[in-house]
Amino acid sequence: MVEATERVIELEDINLGEILGYNDSFLNMIENRFQAATIIIRGHNIILRGTEEELNKIEGVLREMIYMYNRNGSLNEDDISMVLNFIDAIENAGTKISPGSTQTIIYNGVRSVIKAKTPKQREYFRKVLENDLVFSIGPAGTGKTFLAVAFALAALKRNEVSRIILSRPAVEAGESLGFLPGDLSEKIDPYLRPLMDALQDMLSTEKLKVLKERNIIEINPLAYMRGRTLNNSFVILDEAQNATSTQMKMFLTRLGQGSKAIITGDKSQVDLPKRVTSGLVEAERILRKIDGIDFVYFDHHDVVRHKLVADIIKAYDSSNKKAEPK
Repeated sequence: MVEATERVIELEDINLGEILGYNDSFLNMIENRFQAATIIIRGHNIILRGTEEELNKIEGVLREMIYMYNRNGSLNEDDISMVLNFIDAIENAGTKISPGSTQTIIYNGVRSVIKAKTPKQREYFRKVLENDLVFSIGPAGTGKTFLAVAFALAALKRNEVSRIILSRPAVEAGESLGFLPGDLSEKIDPYLRPLMDALQDMLSTEKLKVLKERNIIEINPLAYMRGRTLNNSFVILDEAQNATSTQMKMFLTRLGQGSKAIITGDKSQVDLPKRVTSGLVEAERILRKIDGIDFVYFDHHDVVRHKLVADIIKAYDSSNKKAEPK
């Protein structure tokens, strides 16, 4: 594991508000690009924490921004994008990811490189690149949730979106979370634990904390999504088989300009009351022929957990088929 270092950049004669952007918008763009590093502002000092290589790149970006500001008297998002894209062009020369690419690297996490490992995962990767809304359906252990988080972080890093929103139905609590202790994040945490586990596997603890504090990564129960319009966001709805028809329609109509969404679910694990239709099952039937929406289906062959998980899923599938009335 590469040891993190700290560097302090002193900017006594610079208006940090102009350099960092309104509401730190420029700073957020830089942090999205360098997700393994942390940037902290204290007075006129910028504190960088991360690997030596990352810190050199971030300092270079900041120096270029200061140069452009002194030359032009102002900065805008196009200026920041130009500097960041220049870095990306150097790092990724000849390996730019496109919908038709055979590239399997999705995201460079702090612990490992996240790749599409199976043919079905590569199909998942391609469909997410090609579409704004993808339904990922299949059993546990196939990577549908873990990869969804990796796709979202990769899009954030490329500044294709400005925030990530994670959501999940809280079926066991009937969506009534007020009686539980703690703030909203603590109340919903048990339901979003798979998403948080994925985030913690891909981001440092400090980086994840900063992104959550700045609402660049949001964690919201499905019931709290009503009334919002989600622009420039990457939205993930996990365990969607437990969303009702009304909740699914509400979630789907939250998407705004510049947003993408992944909806994951397992149709064999519906926890809703027997007479309540699963929003995932209904959406699969209604939305299948709409351009910009696609579906990817996993089965026991795609399980990437312990080999017994695939055998267990196969045995249950076989048992259920035998139990079906003929």
